[in-house]
Amino acid sequence: MNLQANYEQIPLKEYAERAYLDYSMYVVLDRALPFVGDGLKPVQRRIIYAMSELGLNATAKPKKSARTIGDVIGKFHPHGDSSSYEAMVLMAQPFSYRYPLVNGQGNFGSPDDPKSFAAMRYTESKLSPIAEALLGELGQGTVDWVPNFDGTLEEPSWLPARVPHVLLNGSMGIAVGMATDIPPHNLREVVTACIRLLDDPAASVADLCEHVLGPDYPTAAEIITPRKELLSIYTTGAGSLRARAIYQHEDGNTVITALPHQVSPSKVLEQIAAQMRAKKLPMIEDLRDESDHENPTRLVIVPRSSRVDADEMMQHLFATTDLEKSFRVNLNMIGLDGRPQVKDLKRILTEWLSFRTDTVTRRLNHRLVKVERRLHLLEGLRIAYLNLDEVIRIVRTEDEPKPVLMARFRLSDEQTDYILETKLRQLARLEEMKITAEANQLEEERARINVLLKSPAKLKGLIKEELRADAAKFGDDRRSPLVEREVAQALDESALVASEPVTVVLSQKGWIRAAKGHDVDAEGLSYREGDGLLAAVKARTTQQAVVIDSTGRSYSTPAHTLPSARGNGEPLTGRFSPAAGASFDALVAGDNDTKLILATDFGYGFVTRFEALTGRNKAGKQAINLPDGARILAPQITADPARDRIVVVTSEGHLLMFSVAELPELDKGKGNKLIEIPKAKLTSGDERVAGVAVVSEGKGEVTMYAGARKLTLKWADLVEYGGNRATRGGLLPRGLRRVERIETTG
Repeated sequence: MNLQANYEQIPLKEYAERAYLDYSMYVVLDRALPFVGDGLKPVQRRIIYAMSELGLNATAKPKKSARTIGDVIGKFHPHGDSSSYEAMVLMAQPFSYRYPLVNGQGNFGSPDDPKSFAAMRYTESKLSPIAEALLGELGQGTVDWVPNFDGTLEEPSWLPARVPHVLLNGSMGIAVGMATDIPPHNLREVVTACIRLLDDPAASVADLCEHVLGPDYPTAAEIITPRKELLSIYTTGAGSLRARAIYQHEDGNTVITALPHQVSPSKVLEQIAAQMRAKKLPMIEDLRDESDHENPTRLVIVPRSSRVDADEMMQHLFATTDLEKSFRVNLNMIGLDGRPQVKDLKRILTEWLSFRTDTVTRRLNHRLVKVERRLHLLEGLRIAYLNLDEVIRIVRTEDEPKPVLMARFRLSDEQTDYILETKLRQLARLEEMKITAEANQLEEERARINVLLKSPAKLKGLIKEELRADAAKFGDDRRSPLVEREVAQALDESALVASEPVTVVLSQKGWIRAAKGHDVDAEGLSYREGDGLLAAVKARTTQQAVVIDSTGRSYSTPAHTLPSARGNGEPLTGRFSPAAGASFDALVAGDNDTKLILATDFGYGFVTRFEALTGRNKAGKQAINLPDGARILAPQITADPARDRIVVVTSEGHLLMFSVAELPELDKGKGNKLIEIPKAKLTSGDERVAGVAVVSEGKGEVTMYAGARKLTLKWADLVEYGGNRATRGGLLPRGLRRVERIETTG
């Protein structure tokens, strides 16, 4: 027995392609993107229509939201109740919608947590007054009706919006391969732009932007994007803009009174508190949320002292928290042609005005048909009044009065039925006068409608008049001020650290730490067994500490990040990655502009800026070139290279003083010769530079150590050793010709 197969065989590739395209088109057209005409997605349109069918207009008593959602998903939108309810809640939140379409009673969420709304069985809702601008003309032949999902009812394909709602409340949605991000706008501004376009169809986007100044969010936060960038957004239909919180100063505190759209106050407080815990906001003492019913947003920031620059502090907070937020703009919507497209401002308003013109034309035609039908019926009724006795006789004597009446008075079928259905009490003389008055009024209305339909200019005038009326009825002042400002920049890490004195201590085996204060006995600190002090420098927590290894590479780290001197510190190899076998031999701290002298025990050196030694690279950067066998000496700070003197002493007691200005300023290199040391002695290792020191002209003293002996030379003594750079210098007294180290003591 042959059974014909009731299926079709097609390649899997073709089936998958078709199925995916069908799905993507459904998401684009029936779920994610708004229609340019009424600015609504299908679920929003169905919610508003279902509420109107339930009689939940702005003047009605609200009903349980569950009743509305039940009608929505049962009659028009066969999807989940939670997603439908969430869509309705969003339209009721004044902090989410610029012009809420639903008036909610009960817990509909808060700016802190928009999704904290109560279940739909607890809340009640009805339409807000502005929903009338979407629904007012629904029953006037203005829309196409389509069957609902099961074919038992009909629903409107769109709503006859009297205002460009697509721009008023904006829209967000993610489809397949595309998304939409339309910001909300001010009704009055959009209406004036529409009127400008009606008056001047050749108006450019720039012309329209004289009216539409920019987005208008539900909050009073500033839009800081420059006008040029806003114009670019409206010209291309895409871009981004920035909004910034508003603050003011009260009694030494900083009070934030408005936040960007969809920014949670609690999240902002959490972001600031996290930075405070991480000690990245030393200028802030305390943080309070004083928001209440009268002040929906009131966040108080208490500075640590009156010396804190509040504006600078806020600039940093703008850059590091949601107090300044960027919003993506993508004016993507379903056009009148039923296709998704990213549109510029003129294209949007042009299409909407075309939609509105078509809607008004359909409304007028619908009314004209009704007027003409009524006039037709009244004309038949008037004929009956003029021949009332004969009409009564025909009705009483004829078995089938209808065809007789039609033939006798040349009435239409509809007129005859209307006459026969007329009640006896309407035959009074007064009723005849009412009919005449009504007919005259309808004649005038018909003439007026015909004039409007035949005159594009008068039709435009009607549209403008209705737009102005709706703007006056539902419009309000702009909420989001437009203030051009630079994008906030975060403060440098050093600026976020309290400036406190510390002493950075480096051990011989490369362990580093920081002790509070400058009066620290570095040698008296505890060290690991077999370890001891190598170097200690005075610094501040806002400065960088730099170590230089035995290969001449420098490594920098913020001083405030170093471990406390209560312990043994931490090994530098945990922070940096020196070459195998390299040891850390020198330590220095300072500001970026600090001038240093880098020198080697081979007698070469140069002046450099502290910034040349810093960097974020764990492998460090080459700071000084060390010949084979050479060792770096302790770096010396020079406050005034033009007037300072450098004192150089060798291990055999040769001392030379000359001007620091004789040395070149380099970012890196070997440098110039400081003092003459015979090559043979350098090669054999018999003589090296024991150390260098910097003294100011006319003051300061230097102490040299040779075993148990030491010698301090004051300025007057040092002058005797003055000479030119790279000379041999003078000999120290006989007992100090084995100098081990040198330091400035005054």
